[in-house]
Amino acid sequence: MSSKNALIEVRNLRRSFDYGAVQALRGISFTVEQGEFVSIMGPSGSGKTTLLNILGALDSEFEGAVTIDSVEMRHLAEPERFRSRTIGFVFQSFHLLPALTALENVQMPMFERKWRASERRTRAAALLGSVGLEHRMDHRPSKLSGGERQRVAIARSLANEPKLLLADEPTGNLDSSDALKILEVLGAIHQQRNMTMIVVTHDCDVAAATNRTLRVRDGQLVEKQISNGA
Repeated sequence: MSSKNALIEVRNLRRSFDYGAVQALRGISFTVEQGEFVSIMGPSGSGKTTLLNILGALDSEFEGAVTIDSVEMRHLAEPERFRSRTIGFVFQSFHLLPALTALENVQMPMFERKWRASERRTRAAALLGSVGLEHRMDHRPSKLSGGERQRVAIARSLANEPKLLLADEPTGNLDSSDALKILEVLGAIHQQRNMTMIVVTHDCDVAAATNRTLRVRDGQLVEKQISNGA
C-alpha cells in the first residue's frame, strides 16, 4: 500500500543480466519516506549496486515498478534531466575533475540550470562552507586529502538542490578519522535539510548512523525494517 509521505516506492523489482542467466534482483519491495536516511548493506554480489543504479535512473532495464517523487522510473523519457534535477550522487572514488578547483568542481552540475556565473560561484562557495571547506575552495583535488575530496563531492551532490541523495560507499576509501567526518557531514545535511538519503555501505558504523537499514542478499531483502534509532 502506498504512503502519501513516500518519496521512493519499489514494488517487485527484478533485474537480470546475460539474457536472464544472472538474477541480480529478485522481487524486491520497499518504501522510503520523505526525509528518511536509509542504509543498504549486503555482501559483494548481493545486488546493492544494481539497486542503486536503478534508483539513480542509471538503469531502466528492469521489471516491476520504481517510483521516485511520483515519477515512474521505467522507460523514463529524459533520465539525464531527471537525474540533474532530482538526484545527487556521492561516489566512493569522488569523481572530481583534476584540472578544476574545488569551487569549479561544485559548480559543474549547475550548468544544467539557467543561473548566472556569479550565482553559481556564490552557491558553490556556500556549499563548500557548509562542509567546512571555505578555506580550500581554490585548491585542486591533488592538493586535498581524501576526506576533503569527499566533502567536495558531497557539496557538488547538493549543487542543484536535489530531493534525493544517493551515496555509494562514501567512506570506503577513507581512514577512520576522515570517515567519521564524512558521517558527521552527512548527518548534518540530513538534519538541516530534511533530505532523503540512501547510502550503500559495508561499514556498520555508517549503517548505525542512519535511521533504518535494508539488508540485501542474493538479490533479495532479507531484513527490511531494522531501526537504527537515529
